[in-house]
Amino acid sequence: MTEYLVLLPSPEARYATATDQELQDLHTAHTEFVQLLAERGHKMTGGAQLTPSSRARVVRGTALDDVALTDGPYAESAEQVAGYYLVETDDVDDLGKVCGRLLATPFHPAVEIRPTVQM
Repeated sequence: MTEYLVLLPSPEARYATATDQELQDLHTAHTEFVQLLAERGHKMTGGAQLTPSSRARVVRGTALDDVALTDGPYAESAEQVAGYYLVETDDVDDLGKVCGRLLATPFHPAVEIRPTVQM
């Protein structure tokens, strides 16, 4: 099986204006996504929701003791990665179809699926 990182970009400002019902719908979409993964033979091996990008720290430099640590995201953009899943599967096309469940909310306009490199 190949492991894929499912990245969930989202406009962060959308969370600040979300109604309780919209947040419940988002939770339902993610719950159903995880259920669909299992039903269709995909194996979720990890994942998490991420805090807002304003809580990110960026490390730049060239060596262990020669780094600069700054506040904020690596890149400023209207959308940031809001969360991720790690999924093992032999059927990336079906994984893409299952990811469609997450697109039914206004929080995830797209989902990126990327294979990981096995070390």
